[in-house]
Amino acid sequence: MSEIRVRFAPSPTGYLHIGGVRTALYNYLFAKKNNGKFILRIEDTDQNRYVEDAEKYIVESLKWCGLELDESPEKGGPFAPYKQSERKHIYKKYIDKILTTNYAYLAFDTPEELEKLRKDYEEQGKVFSYNHEVRNQLNNSLTLSSEEVQKKLNEGVPYVIRFKISPHRTLVLKDSIRGNFTVDTSTLDDKVLVKTDGMPTYHFANIVDDHIMEITHVIRGEEWLPSLALHVLLYEALGWKSPEFAHLPLLLKPEGKGKLSKRDGDKYGFPVFPLAWKNKKEGTSSIGYREEGYLPEAFINMLALLGWSPSDDKEIVSLNEMIHEFDLEKVHKSGARFNPEKAKWFNHEYIIKSKAYELLPEFQKILEEKGIKTENTKDVRIIELLKERVNFVKEIWEVGSFFWVAPSNYHEKSFKKVVKEDTKALLSQLITNLESVSFTEKELHAYIQEYVEKSGLGFGKVMQPLRLALVGDLKGPDIPVIMEILGKKESLKRLKNLELQI
Repeated sequence: MSEIRVRFAPSPTGYLHIGGVRTALYNYLFAKKNNGKFILRIEDTDQNRYVEDAEKYIVESLKWCGLELDESPEKGGPFAPYKQSERKHIYKKYIDKILTTNYAYLAFDTPEELEKLRKDYEEQGKVFSYNHEVRNQLNNSLTLSSEEVQKKLNEGVPYVIRFKISPHRTLVLKDSIRGNFTVDTSTLDDKVLVKTDGMPTYHFANIVDDHIMEITHVIRGEEWLPSLALHVLLYEALGWKSPEFAHLPLLLKPEGKGKLSKRDGDKYGFPVFPLAWKNKKEGTSSIGYREEGYLPEAFINMLALLGWSPSDDKEIVSLNEMIHEFDLEKVHKSGARFNPEKAKWFNHEYIIKSKAYELLPEFQKILEEKGIKTENTKDVRIIELLKERVNFVKEIWEVGSFFWVAPSNYHEKSFKKVVKEDTKALLSQLITNLESVSFTEKELHAYIQEYVEKSGLGFGKVMQPLRLALVGDLKGPDIPVIMEILGKKESLKRLKNLELQI
């Protein structure tokens, strides 16, 4: 069996949607499962819609996700170049080849002529299609004599090359996910293979590149399913063996019908792109998973399960486990509904799984932005204490800022609940006694327990004023832990501040 080779082939006409990332991920998993190669090819034949920085964005996104490329424009490889705009000289050979067959012809119809035909058809309640029914009445090399064709070529009259579809044929198409289905070739139109500028269209360049690059499996989105018949016919026309095809299900909106889009992200406030981006030309921007604080491992895990299920329906799956278990036959046929809350859940689980020191660099950036001095030992301990309470690293500050900043005021309801006639005296007693206590978690826990028992006040009566003084509210981890981290001087200072405000 030949080496498995798959490609992710995005167009740099926009920024990489998470549906595209999932396509890249499934290609990567399939390649690695089969000891094959994962290739990035940039399909930039549509120069009119080219977006500056889109290619760079695609590469950076794949790197952030941990999807290592075997061949790419950046890395190179045996079939370089990996950008279609740099492969025009390669396509020329195959354009000449298909013109020697009975499968292609030159079409000289102008855009104005075709637009008039479309309008004429619309007026009759019909849809115009350049196909086997009309091509023999139009301005092309099928209707013109060879002399007329040559004259037009000599005069430099613009033309496109179209694919000649043979009608009344039942084509059996195979899909690794959806099984076999048939298409009547009479329903297909004669697609343009080469544009007036001499550049091949997506369809033709795609086929040529997949053949030359020895791609064995084409794994792509469901939106390409209508093009499968054309692509299979192109392979046939050129006398090539076609790769195996697999069309992935759509990612669906969180609510309602249809494909997940940027508009849904804007509406519900969640990212639909792996990284944030700014379109300088249009003056638009969008949030990204990386910038929102998602861990790449959590993001990839979440995406993988939108359309595929590992054994035992487990939900937390590492990249290596995905590679081991991935099978195209386990990919679902129906669309996968995206759930923003589930995405947060995945990140929460990966935050918990992470070692505190792994989260330290990101968290210390937040501290530095706030002008707070970082202390590795202290910061690691606080992260470890609070990581189970958050979905994102940035939320550690939200739930634990009291470790660095003393409360300047107190939560109103908590203050009213805790502060009674005897609270001031209680705080005064605790301040005096704590002066002689060693501020370790163990010693503090023993002292508080002994004080509660001897005073007969009960834990709540003692612990709540302590917590309010230290945190400013009735939340946070164990009080002895908070006090040990804050240290004796800071802890007593906060107790005295509350005492003064009562």
